[in-house]
Amino acid sequence: MPDEIDQVQQHVNDLQAEQLLRHQLRREPDDNSGIECEDCGDEIPLRRRRVKPGCRRCISCQEKFERGGII
Repeated sequence: MPDEIDQVQQHVNDLQAEQLLRHQLRREPDDNSGIECEDCGDEIPLRRRRVKPGCRRCISCQEKFERGGII
């Protein structure tokens, strides 16, 4: 039967494995999102790339694109 130290170590291992999995799931897709906006050339913020995988435009240009405006 595992003692208290073994149980704590297993708990730590489980937490580390969970954090590693979360990190891997948050990783930016290799070729889905652009780093730079295809319209204005500015960098697309990392937060936007994580929230909207596959994005190719910054928020400003995407809004103009969706309104049908000239970019």
